[in-house]
Amino acid sequence: MRSRWLWSAVLLVPLALPGLAQAKGCLKGAAVGGVAGHVAGGHGVVGAAAGCAIGHHRAEKKDEEKQQAEQAKAQQRQDGSGEQQQTQSGSSGSQR
Repeated sequence: MRSRWLWSAVLLVPLALPGLAQAKGCLKGAAVGGVAGHVAGGHGVVGAAAGCAIGHHRAEKKDEEKQQAEQAKAQQRQDGSGEQQQTQSGSSGSQR
């Protein structure tokens, strides 16, 4: 049993180290996955690894959606300011 935990740790720790800078969502997902895996039959390490992967994926997806929303908002601002300039130039032309 101990060797199983040791090998799990030895194999999973190096996988987690390179991505520490990009670990958004991993900690939360690992905690939830670890608890779920433990409750489901003593597979806490496997659950934590899967939870980390899922949490990271969801965090990336959320960041992408946020960037798209910001780009759409910036585009609307640009479109709106262009319309204001056109109406101002159009109204000053009619005053002549």
